[in-house]
Amino acid sequence: MSERKITKFPTAFAERNKILTATIGLVVMTVLFLVAFNADAMPVIGGGQKYQAQFAEAGGLKAGNEVRVAGVKVGKVTDIELDGATVVVTFRAKGVHLGDQTTAAVKVKTTLGQKFLSLDPLGRGELDGPIPRAHTTTPYDVNAAFSDLSSTIGEIDTDSMEQSLAVLADAFENTPESVRTTLKGLTDLSKTISSRDDELADLLEATSKVSGTLKSRNAEFARLINDGSDLLGELERRRQSVGKMLAGTASLGTELRGLVKDNEKQLRPALVKLDKVADILQRNQDELDEALEKLGPYYRMLASATGNGHWIDSYVCGLFDDQHRPVLDNDVTRDCAPAKGGGE
Repeated sequence: MSERKITKFPTAFAERNKILTATIGLVVMTVLFLVAFNADAMPVIGGGQKYQAQFAEAGGLKAGNEVRVAGVKVGKVTDIELDGATVVVTFRAKGVHLGDQTTAAVKVKTTLGQKFLSLDPLGRGELDGPIPRAHTTTPYDVNAAFSDLSSTIGEIDTDSMEQSLAVLADAFENTPESVRTTLKGLTDLSKTISSRDDELADLLEATSKVSGTLKSRNAEFARLINDGSDLLGELERRRQSVGKMLAGTASLGTELRGLVKDNEKQLRPALVKLDKVADILQRNQDELDEALEKLGPYYRMLASATGNGHWIDSYVCGLFDDQHRPVLDNDVTRDCAPAKGGGE
């Protein structure tokens, strides 16, 4: 008998070392989690090289805000920390070369106060270290300024301020006229502020309510701005079509102008006659109105006379006097003799 060749298959997965398999699986899962949470730091798929910039204040910038160069997003802010009196902003930028004279600025992205970090790559050398404070700027936040103004005015003792300025004015009574006038003006200003304290408080409270309303409508404003952006984008995509339509309209206007010019000799007499006809109709408008008023009853009577069949109904009145008038059967009125006549 011929020998049969026996093939040995590898050990089944269930018969392998379960501890070793579980350990390898845990290690692989841990590596995948670390890669997922630190994807920005990866050299190929990451968010770019890490940089730092020093600011005098944060200016409303937060971690996660965009980093832009010439309006194009190149990264995002990863961390903001305080180093003494300096704010250190850490960010990542990808696909851009930052020179040794690069400047950074915190700018406003939306009308609701969202910020982004704007970079201006300058210089021929490499950026060594953080961007210094001399090359960074922060925006002026109007909302924060009004908020601080509200708190500051609320803490002012207007009565004491008025009394202090009055005492100061008395102390400078014998000073030159210019100084006394200045102090008197300050006193009047203090009195005005003191008398308007309640109104100012109401105004600032109303301003706070408006700010709260705008804050609560943040999502609606964002959607409105996004819809406006979509509309502008659609117009940009349809720019060629709109341009062709405008060009066609201009061409049509040119053709119509040429048509009128070529047929001016034929059109002018017709327009002159049409103008005369309109003038005649205008002068005879009263007669036309009167004729139309009389045509209505006439056609109504005509319809009544011809609407009973294939004949015309008519009435003959006063043909005979009472002595010679024949007596008709079923004659009720004896005033008029009805007669039927006519055919189809």
